[in-house]
Amino acid sequence: MVLVRIRRTGARRVKSVTALVRVFRMGLPWLLLTLAVGEARSDPMDTIERVKASVVAVGTYERTRNPAFAFRGTGFAIGDGAWIVTNAHVLPPTLDSERRESLVAVLPGINISTGQARMARVLAVDRTNDLAILAIEGAKLPPLRILETFRVREGQTLYFTGFPIGAVLGLIPVTHRAMVAALTPISIPTSDAAQLDAQAIRRLSSGAAAVMQLDATAYPGNSGSPLYDPESGGVVGILNSVFVKASRETLLSQPSGIAYALPVQWLLDLMKTIK
Repeated sequence: MVLVRIRRTGARRVKSVTALVRVFRMGLPWLLLTLAVGEARSDPMDTIERVKASVVAVGTYERTRNPAFAFRGTGFAIGDGAWIVTNAHVLPPTLDSERRESLVAVLPGINISTGQARMARVLAVDRTNDLAILAIEGAKLPPLRILETFRVREGQTLYFTGFPIGAVLGLIPVTHRAMVAALTPISIPTSDAAQLDAQAIRRLSSGAAAVMQLDATAYPGNSGSPLYDPESGGVVGILNSVFVKASRETLLSQPSGIAYALPVQWLLDLMKTIK
């Protein structure tokens, strides 16, 4: 009887060990997948540090001027790191060739002397959608990835990094957190035709294009900032409050605190025009 009990106890132990091995084998792939997903999800603080290395201040430089650098807006690196995205309205209307004024992109720093200025030239401009792509000289920057198939949803939290009031606060990248409040057309019909300009008419006739309305305040200087996913750092939009508000909020006597961002699909279309 003792031998029988020992054998039965041993059988139970073998069955228990076999069951544990089977459970471990079944659960191991899921465990590895979970770990892999966890590794792919970056901490937002790490994401901000990566994005800051790709963000530049866009403006003009004139050696004899005081200050020599005139800040106009934000830009960020894409492609191979030599292309800079910004808004078309950030570009100067003209450059004073007699005074050797030039278009430049400045890497983050306390001021023009501590930051690195890179000569820039315009590669492509989309005035209708207020986007521009520049090419910079010198060493390439770490480019930001454009999330072509990313689905932006209302209630989603996104970040944008730029230089709000950069001419006053200095060329120090500042990051804001924003929730997507709505996906809305950039132009809306009006009851008075006199309120429509040529640009608004073109937009309405070409169909309503959705822009992202954000529950964050974008300040002067934020134009051209990347709007990105805080986990992957991938870009889903380009900050542009001045241009969009001119299309949507023409009836307001005072500007609102609502921020807007253009979809990356417009940027992708502009990139295709560069040969």
